[in-house]
Amino acid sequence: MSYQFLQLEQHGLVAYVWLNRPELHNAFNTTVIEELHTCFKQLAIRDDIRIVVLAGRGKNFSAGADLNWMKQAGQACAEENEADALKLAQMLEALATLKQPTIARVHGIAFGGGMGLASACDICIASTDAKFATSEVRLGLAPSTISPYVIRAIGARQASRYFLTAERFTAHAAKQIGLAHEIADAEDLDKKVQEIIDALLLGGPHAQAASKQLIQLVSNQSMDNQLLRQTAHHIAQVRQGSEAKEGLTAFLSKQAPAWTSNSNNNN
Repeated sequence: MSYQFLQLEQHGLVAYVWLNRPELHNAFNTTVIEELHTCFKQLAIRDDIRIVVLAGRGKNFSAGADLNWMKQAGQACAEENEADALKLAQMLEALATLKQPTIARVHGIAFGGGMGLASACDICIASTDAKFATSEVRLGLAPSTISPYVIRAIGARQASRYFLTAERFTAHAAKQIGLAHEIADAEDLDKKVQEIIDALLLGGPHAQAASKQLIQLVSNQSMDNQLLRQTAHHIAQVRQGSEAKEGLTAFLSKQAPAWTSNSNNNN
């Protein structure tokens, strides 16, 4: 399908979702949010896509919410305002719960909702020129819909600082607090992203989807009998699958599993 503010490209087993509103720093409005949500939902049901990379055209990853859109939403009635905010929350959830591993390719600014997008991805690779901020409080707002993903990425203690101060911080600081997994000079950013892609393609797709579910299951839960049983049930289901049998057989016979040969054929 065609999009007004997105570009969707497929290179082998990898889908690249490009925010394409560069003249406004890839800021969100209703259309951008709806297009992202639709795109993520469609990618979720595609078995020919192993990895999703989220990136931004132009000088910046994303400046977050379009302030004109935010102002209009704030002037709407309570029901319309909440419905509008729910669309953003649902879009972020669709990104965070994609079965495929997701990579945020961040350059330039990633403010507000842009930082939320980066946090909702499984892996964040940032250019050394990247700048991050949860800037909402300086606009009289709160980082509500992005908060589950940002707090998951950097923890409540770091969120206490950056949610309240709205300070801008560098890619190096983002790596120190856990937001960015890797940083690279601008000219090497795509090379670093490709390194992560290559590593991901060595894993089994069903195992990776199961691992993502496992992280959601285990995170922030106390170690009790219920969690022990949940994790035991989880691995019992995974290892009964054909992919696990293939992976174990390949390892024991010192051969490459089938999915790696499929990945190589599509690169």
